[in-house]
Amino acid sequence: MCISFASTQNAVWAKKHLGVDLPTGYPREAFPGYLAPLVIKSHRSGRVAIGLAEFGLIPYWSKDRKIQKYTYNARFETVAEKPSYRTPWKSRRLGVVLVDHFYEPSYASGKAIPTAIQSQRDEPLGIASIWDTWSNPDSGEVVTSFSLMTINADDHPLMNTFHKPNEEKRTPLLLRGNQLLHWLDASPDDANAWMTHHNFPELVQAR
Repeated sequence: MCISFASTQNAVWAKKHLGVDLPTGYPREAFPGYLAPLVIKSHRSGRVAIGLAEFGLIPYWSKDRKIQKYTYNARFETVAEKPSYRTPWKSRRLGVVLVDHFYEPSYASGKAIPTAIQSQRDEPLGIASIWDTWSNPDSGEVVTSFSLMTINADDHPLMNTFHKPNEEKRTPLLLRGNQLLHWLDASPDDANAWMTHHNFPELVQAR
């Protein structure tokens, strides 16, 4: 599972590839409950937009934010079934989180050491995400929040080296180039078909 990442501050790249202007006022490192830039697309107007959202999806029916401790990653294999995700999945509330690198735990030393992973090209990566809105019952504030989509990484030459030896290997669903807009446009059926042919960006451990 990916519990933290470094949100990109590469405004030139974001403008070139998605036509959006990065917001301000977000922390460099994001953990559950932190704000991070999220790219979304209107299925009515086709407009691509970016704004700040909380890491860890809060379902519309949740009574409070505590659920964020459990919803920061959504498994692609079960996203259509889980109560926290099935409504936004059906509604095509898909987003992209732009990161310079993300962290996974390495147990090579016998202890969990957070290890940064980035694109081999040293450019931002997009992480496929799912988002929802929630109204705080105490204040009435409307909060947008998201979860990172994850997939099995047992066969990935780098990502299968992380996590505990006996655990399933997982990785965020990483995007680049035209994959970014493809994900934002996808229907549930499109996303499932696309995953069959999805190619990962080349990854390396950050230096």
